[in-house]
Amino acid sequence: MRSPKALATSALATGPRDGSQAIQRNAGLAEEVYEAILARLMALKIPPGSRITVDNLVRELAVSQTPIREALGRLEGEGLVVKTHLVGYSAAPQITRTRFNELYELRLLLEPDAASRAAAVMTEEALAELTEAAGVMSREGGADDRARYSQFARQDALFHDRILEVAGNALIRETLAHQHTHFHIFRLMFHARVTEEALDEHAAILAAFAARDPEAARQAMRLHVERSRDRLLPAFDL
Repeated sequence: MRSPKALATSALATGPRDGSQAIQRNAGLAEEVYEAILARLMALKIPPGSRITVDNLVRELAVSQTPIREALGRLEGEGLVVKTHLVGYSAAPQITRTRFNELYELRLLLEPDAASRAAAVMTEEALAELTEAAGVMSREGGADDRARYSQFARQDALFHDRILEVAGNALIRETLAHQHTHFHIFRLMFHARVTEEALDEHAAILAAFAARDPEAARQAMRLHVERSRDRLLPAFDL
């Protein structure tokens, strides 16, 4: 899985006559197409399990099939797109409640300990990078709250992945990345509470890191993961 990236600047411009957003043709075209399709998937504009028609995306984004197929291939590798022989692409089905519970059980086993380890070896450079990652998650609303929510999901993934990197266990980092946890759980529910409360919890984790307090970091991470689980669990009752 490639490391998640925040979309620092928008390269979207209105082009097609139907009012949809077209991708500007530039050196980062492939990345921009990927970001555009990912945003649609995360915001449920492409619902879980639904067909993804390449020709429709060609019209919507005003690009050729090549970067679209490249983006879909990348999203397939990240577990958000499924390609079926003789059928084509579709959005991955939403995770089940059982799978959700299993993912959070795994996170609770691994992430609090990783946060503790990270706090014990935290450097000023690493702390600055983590603070920057958390700071990108703006609390200010935008013209498209669902696009902002998609950005939050990617930044949250980056924040957690960086903590695992600092902790120094590559196998744990690869294991959690392979589960594509953040992409899947954030598709469950679109709600401002998910982002606002998570930001406060990230701040508590950062405070523990700044204090170089392994036990405080362990507890802050455990509380964050537990609250994340509790915020999203009601999505299965909708």
